Amino acid sequence: QLFHQRGWVPATGGNFSARLSSDRMLITASGWHKGELDDSAFLVADLDGVPEDRSRKASYETLLHCQVYRYDESVGSVLHTHSVANTLLSRRYESIRLAGYELLKLLPGITTHDAAVEIPVFENDQDIQRLASRVNDHMKKLAAPAYLIAGHGLYAWGSTVAQARHRVEALEFMFECELRELENKR
Repeated sequence: QLFHQRGWVPATGGNFSARLSSDRMLITASGWHKGELDDSAFLVADLDGVPEDRSRKASYETLLHCQVYRYDESVGSVLHTHSVANTLLSRRYESIRLAGYELLKLLPGITTHDAAVEIPVFENDQDIQRLASRVNDHMKKLAAPAYLIAGHGLYAWGSTVAQARHRVEALEFMFECELRELENKR
């Protein structure tokens, strides 16, 4: 509800997951309005994206969550948002450079505002398996636990749901600042 109220997950856009074990996750089911989630809005799936209850449908982007969990066993949560700022910036740039922000300290390895991070932007692809494979090829190069899909949104993760949420909030704030600065230059 917090993300929906801030305009980061309009209608059924976005999805959220949390690792339950080495081979299972809890993830939002397809089609649920993100401002109206309840317990039935989530399902359990394996790390291939297959729901335990085959009558339920996982989110279309489930394989992107699976890719992050398989790549890094320390990840406990993946959150995907569709804010205006991340959508517009990702349509314009191949990466977003964030520099000089106090909130950068919420990202791993950064202890001062006097730092810079590049958040890569991957070209959108309706073949999610191919997109997940392309992202996987670049995981070692990521400077932060996050990336953007052009015109689509942010994926950010952490060892816990709280840590992933903090990173999303920090990144969304910085994206909003970048967008406003860009608009003020016009």
